[in-house]
Amino acid sequence: MPGIILELLLVAMIILSVAVIEEKNLVNAVVKYAFLSLAFVLVLVLLKAPDVALSAIVVGAVVIGVFLFTIREVEK
Repeated sequence: MPGIILELLLVAMIILSVAVIEEKNLVNAVVKYAFLSLAFVLVLVLLKAPDVALSAIVVGAVVIGVFLFTIREVEK
């Protein structure tokens, strides 16, 4: 069962990666990137690497925050 879930998450990551690249609206791209980051963390948990998953959560949160802050400042 975890194998099927892992494969589905990997396919979802590919689809989300393309969606992030193709998105024209920057805020929507960041939201899609957040879902991509979530899928990545879930893959890490399924691969039994919770320490790496926790690091990915922290880095992802910082990167998403920086992206949103930068987008807001550039639009001013």
